[in-house]
Amino acid sequence: MEITAQTAHQLRLTAEEFELIKQKLGRRPNFTELCAFSAMWSEHCSYKNSIKWLKTLPRDGEKMLVKAGEENAGLMDIGDGYGVVFKIESHNHPSAIEPFQGAATGVGGIHRDIFTMGARPIASLNSLRFGNLKEAKTQHLLAGVVHGIGHYGNCFGVPTVGGEIYFEDCYHTNPLVNAMSVGILKNGETISATAKGKGNPVMFVGSATGKDGIGGASFASANITKESTEELPAVQVGDPFQEKKLLEACLEVIKTGAVVGMQDMGAAGIICSTAEMSAKGEVGMRIDLDKVPTRQQNMKAWELLLSESQERMLMVVSKGREAEVLKIFTKWDLPCAEIGEVTDDGLLQFYLNGNLEAAIPAHELVLGGGAPQYDREYTAPSYLEKIKAFDPATVEVPDNLKEIAEKLISIPNIASKKWVAVQYDSTVGAANSSTNEPSDAAIVLAKGTKKALAVTTDCNSRYVYADPFKGAQIAVAEAARNIVCSGGQPLGVTNCLNFGNPYNPEVYYQFVQAIKGMGEACRKFNTPVTGGNVSFYNQHPEGAVYPTPTIGMVGVLDSVKDKMTLDFKEPDDVIFLIGKSTNDICSSEYLHKLQGIEFSPAPHFELEEELVIQKLVMDLIKRKLVVSAHDVSEGGLFVALVESAFHNQLGFDVVASDANIRKDAFWFGESQSRVVVSVKAENIDAFKKELGTQPYAELGFVTNGSVELDGQDWGNIFFWKEKYDNAIANLLAATEAEGALGAL
Repeated sequence: MEITAQTAHQLRLTAEEFELIKQKLGRRPNFTELCAFSAMWSEHCSYKNSIKWLKTLPRDGEKMLVKAGEENAGLMDIGDGYGVVFKIESHNHPSAIEPFQGAATGVGGIHRDIFTMGARPIASLNSLRFGNLKEAKTQHLLAGVVHGIGHYGNCFGVPTVGGEIYFEDCYHTNPLVNAMSVGILKNGETISATAKGKGNPVMFVGSATGKDGIGGASFASANITKESTEELPAVQVGDPFQEKKLLEACLEVIKTGAVVGMQDMGAAGIICSTAEMSAKGEVGMRIDLDKVPTRQQNMKAWELLLSESQERMLMVVSKGREAEVLKIFTKWDLPCAEIGEVTDDGLLQFYLNGNLEAAIPAHELVLGGGAPQYDREYTAPSYLEKIKAFDPATVEVPDNLKEIAEKLISIPNIASKKWVAVQYDSTVGAANSSTNEPSDAAIVLAKGTKKALAVTTDCNSRYVYADPFKGAQIAVAEAARNIVCSGGQPLGVTNCLNFGNPYNPEVYYQFVQAIKGMGEACRKFNTPVTGGNVSFYNQHPEGAVYPTPTIGMVGVLDSVKDKMTLDFKEPDDVIFLIGKSTNDICSSEYLHKLQGIEFSPAPHFELEEELVIQKLVMDLIKRKLVVSAHDVSEGGLFVALVESAFHNQLGFDVVASDANIRKDAFWFGESQSRVVVSVKAENIDAFKKELGTQPYAELGFVTNGSVELDGQDWGNIFFWKEKYDNAIANLLAATEAEGALGAL
């Protein structure tokens, strides 16, 4: 078979990249070698169109225990001799084609990134985006994704403690499925994904290799098309029970001291793990592919190299200690085989039945080595002119605020997500501090320490669409605000950057500006970016999805007793709004969904103002001057109030504090840097003294259940909770009557 530029094109490599490969090898590659470059130089593995800008993010901090990007996940010090390991990644394309397995293997893969470093996963989160919930396709994708996440997480035994779900038309074809895992370990017990020691055996451990997932990395680096369903082999198949055994076996074998280095076989499978471990250790490997345990016969060399079968690890072991490793994996009834050895020439040599199938310098395959790095052109999207032209004065202030509020809390982006959350086990492993006490971030116990962790995922992609720079700043700020309102100190960030085709200059503009905004915000909050994932090529027939730079953030509490919840506690507690209200309805759910305005600026946000508010709220919580704290986000102030009231079935009597602000902006606007708190009467003086000159408003007080707004009777809290809780069920029932699938 003659290998040409056309062959490279079929493997999603450009003609220029094919010439570069020939130059690096000093010859024309064979098909197996070209497949290896195709996988490793895909966007998913090489970050060739993003690495330039990723390097500008703040990647160092005093709490960081490993440098960003050096290991499979970020590692930060939480005190008491322990570190927290965390990472978020996408599984968007597989979930668009096969939602159950796509989502399930996304969960499995991110957990492997955690325990391959020697940490035990203790919490899982997710960030999901789908199209219009009235559409049968959306309902099908949503049902499959939620089932996949729940099935894998519940069986694997790690609680799903938090997440977010949004519904926007732009995600109809290409949903976003971002999965985050958090684990803990003792400092100094980290295992590195590094190969070293000439002659040390290379061992394959975990599930046998099949043909599922072949080409998954390059599949994830292309647009979703009508023909994508034909690429089902690129969707992996997971087995959570097998992964549970792999977790326990890996943690056990690490304790023996026999392991030199270990990496999970995720994207690009064996070729990726051998290349990255070898390049990092500046060594090579000789691998006999016929020794790899398989579940299908007569697999070709390129199939073995590129398979992304799940629940597998590559391990370098100290020579002479192979039997110890084999004994442990045999005990756990897992395949374990010595498939090669470490060499000192930097060359990856893959043999099959004694025949040399590929010989490639490891360094030439990897990010930071020989993989190309591009500097793409970018230009401001034309739609930004429509956003600049928006005039809020053209939107008439409605008289029927109560009717508007009823519609608002029934919007899928705002209404209760309990119908999803109940499908996840949030208590398995007893890591969650209390699922009965709602807080803005999930609080999990860091067992072995006195500490607790606050964890969250956040991004309002419509804000980013309106203003990529400011919108990304808001994503970081809201994540930090959620942690602060829960009693935590923000520690660090992992990101999942979901964008369209990077070769589109307008999409690349969104990416570049979002990175710049994210970087500035992370520096301000002292939350370094420890790692993450870039997912390009998220497209629909009319263009790209909203730019969605999802922020996964971890914070730390000195004690779980420091936890702050969002729920009002008792009648007559006084309700305050900390922060400045503005005459702003831009990019709100109210404006977009109820007024039908697609193009408007991002809501009011000033980074310095946000930082001051967060420090103030943190101090108020530490001094126990507030008994609840809940940030104002989607739906505005009214939604924050009812969400604070639901848990204890309390109500509120409040009035707008500024007559100069239009009523729809005051109650439904989404200007940032605002927090609703409740205060005991005896603490009012101390509370106000602590506020000093910072902006605040005394809104009213907590009631036994009645809801009054601006002197008007808005009924009882049960009326609002019924609408909030049943909004999705009512919507699905309506679509079912119209003939849509409606079955979740």
